[in-house]
Amino acid sequence: MTKRLEGKIAVCTAAGQGIGRAVAEAFVAEGATVYASDLDAQKLTGLDHAGNAHLASLDVTDSDAVSTYLAGIETPDILFNCAGYVHHGTVLDCDEQAWDFSFDLNVKAMHRMISGLLPRMLEEGGGSIINMSSAASSIKAAPNRYVYMASKAAVVGLTRSIAIDFIKQGIRCNAICPGTIESPSLDGRIAELGKSVGGTEKARAMFIERQPMGRLGRAAEIAALAVYLASDDSAFTTGTTQLIDGGWSL
Repeated sequence: MTKRLEGKIAVCTAAGQGIGRAVAEAFVAEGATVYASDLDAQKLTGLDHAGNAHLASLDVTDSDAVSTYLAGIETPDILFNCAGYVHHGTVLDCDEQAWDFSFDLNVKAMHRMISGLLPRMLEEGGGSIINMSSAASSIKAAPNRYVYMASKAAVVGLTRSIAIDFIKQGIRCNAICPGTIESPSLDGRIAELGKSVGGTEKARAMFIERQPMGRLGRAAEIAALAVYLASDDSAFTTGTTQLIDGGWSL
């Protein structure tokens, strides 16, 4: 590692597994002090053994819990918003509860974290905010991802709004838009799909078949992009939607 984040403070949500875990580990390895949270604090086990990490349970859909948590941490140079949920289905499968939950976790949770930390980041002279969106958003259509696509498209809009409003005040805000990435979340979706298509192996093959590169992405590949966006190497980069989808959106 090149220690590109030496001396920086990072806040990472949903850091217990998958992309969030890979990014938190990469930030620590690059020298950052990382405040890592997850709804299930048990999943954070081991992060503090790798370096300077502070672990906590956090429900990012609970405004009071977020406020309390943010009041107890240092002002970050980096905010990585990773918490999210993939709803499966069309508009006909999306009732108000599913809609509200998807937007609460995928979009409003980012609003809670940003609005709570941005004033402090501005006082310190700026910082980098990185939001997890998806290639399946305003960028690429995917079947049976109605409210997921709608919410991830909203993340793109939120990201660009933050970028333009605070571009002269040292804040950079970018969105990462992955394709299909190997993760525990994907494993769960594969298992669910396998019930209707004849098994998990067939379901996994269906996910792979739609990838032009012939494979799924890896969480470490997303983490490498997140390190770049968090570091001073990307000092001239803001308001972007960084596609990392193996050519799926071509």
